[in-house]
Amino acid sequence: MLMGLIWTAMIVVSIIFGCINGAAVQVQQAALDGAAAAVELCLGIGGVVCLWCAVMELMRTSGLADALSRALRPVLGRLFPESAKHESVMQPLSANVSANLLGLGNAATPMGIRASQEMARLGSPGVASNELCRLVVLNTASIQLLPTTVAAIRAAEGASAPFDILPAVWISSAGSVLAGLLAARAMERRR
Repeated sequence: MLMGLIWTAMIVVSIIFGCINGAAVQVQQAALDGAAAAVELCLGIGGVVCLWCAVMELMRTSGLADALSRALRPVLGRLFPESAKHESVMQPLSANVSANLLGLGNAATPMGIRASQEMARLGSPGVASNELCRLVVLNTASIQLLPTTVAAIRAAEGASAPFDILPAVWISSAGSVLAGLLAARAMERRR
């Protein structure tokens, strides 16, 4: 809601200043050019997102996604010791982290929501548990082995090697996850 108001205010202010400065035609042309560029970008990204969603579906069907989820369970069990006791939490949690590792944020979101709902059922009503806060931090910072969405945007914008950012993504995402988890742990201890 607030972001909608902010964007609306920015657009209205731009139009008003464009009219005041006698640049209404340029504002109008910029709005049309921006809309056209947005549609081109969405179409370019759409194909790549469909490809990676199909790859994720193949991984799920072949059992590779389940194998990755099982491989992550020991690590997730240490991060989420209370939730590790409940299969109803660990299954969507490990699927969520697996999808995030593959850079499939769209595929990870439903599993993350399901995992957080299950975690909320285990805790006190209306109070976010420490593990639920850790899940939010983990999803916000998320380590990505294959940043497919970013690569799709880079490819749509004409990058010759859209995956050449891998080392930077690995370092920055690992650093952000580590910093987020350390901050969450520090906040837990303050309580």
